[in-house]
Amino acid sequence: MRPRTLRTALATLTAGLAATGCLTAAAPATAGPSTVAAGPSTAGPSTSAVGPAAVVGPAAAQGRPPADACSPAVSLTGFTDALDKTTYDGAYVGNLSALAPDRRGSLAALSDRSSLFRLDARTLKPQGVVTLADESGAALDSEGLVTDLPHSRLRSSGGTPTGTYLVSSETEPSVRRYSRTGELLGRLPVPDDLRTAPEGRGRANGSFEGLTLLPGGRTLLASMEYPLDGDPADLVRIQSWQRTRHGDFRLGAQYTYRTDPGLGISEVTATPDGRLLVLERGFTAGVGNTVRLQLADRPGRGTVLHKRLLADLADCPALGATAKQPQPNPLLDNFEGMAVTGRSGGRLEVLVVSDDNQNAVQTTRFLRLRVRA
Repeated sequence: MRPRTLRTALATLTAGLAATGCLTAAAPATAGPSTVAAGPSTAGPSTSAVGPAAVVGPAAAQGRPPADACSPAVSLTGFTDALDKTTYDGAYVGNLSALAPDRRGSLAALSDRSSLFRLDARTLKPQGVVTLADESGAALDSEGLVTDLPHSRLRSSGGTPTGTYLVSSETEPSVRRYSRTGELLGRLPVPDDLRTAPEGRGRANGSFEGLTLLPGGRTLLASMEYPLDGDPADLVRIQSWQRTRHGDFRLGAQYTYRTDPGLGISEVTATPDGRLLVLERGFTAGVGNTVRLQLADRPGRGTVLHKRLLADLADCPALGATAKQPQPNPLLDNFEGMAVTGRSGGRLEVLVVSDDNQNAVQTTRFLRLRVRA
């Protein structure tokens, strides 16, 4: 979803994704960034070779930040625009609002126009797509995604777990469960207060934007994008559900989280230790996007989730990226989807994707980050 315009100016992966072939990578301090050529509109990502992902040498020895650093805690190890303005099996590969690790070797990517893609985890090339719908057959404003593999009670004809998808929509808002073929299987309860007006205090186009499952699979979280009507301008609600012994979810605790001024939550993703990576995002016409990566408390230790800034993505190296509209850093776009895809050298591999809104001046862009949380 395109973020609302701010009234004030901006203030200031699995091991497969680490493989060389899918992302433009940060080059050493003494070399310029490598580039990936855009392929034809129906092609998959480029497989150009990439340079090293980290800098070891004079810059590090002299205390200067490495060439790929966004901050002391976050480095940018590559990006790709290869899926921008492409199609797969008749579906537009864009409007991407959520990512989630799927079965081995694949990644799920959700479009807010009801398309759910299966991507190759190494190349990011689309391998399948299903279309989702609500109970009446209408399209969703689908924004959040969880692959619920280990806990599904569904069985295939061969007797093995098939897995399901949990998908949030900010239309009502809602969280629904779907089969791997897109069949609607059920719907989770939602507190009346979080429903969009006039039924509740949620803002239209500003409710369930993020969705994540905590380690162990017992707690599901959905983050609102913006405050409820009547709440402080920086206070956002995060709703939880607890899994029952039958595999369903019942309503759990509700948490509060304070965003930076003028920003909303575009995604929330659990780390392996249960804390939350939070993408805060905003947009100012004529200036561009603000995108900040925050680390929040593990839910359950009180109803207020405290945070600390990991990086402002405007401070990342551009690596030769270009922007089709004004941006503080040409690397920036409307980043909405995020997934923890693995570990490397004690850091988390994190993949982030932008929602291009099927707009000529926006880009479907994947970033590969390495995060020390």
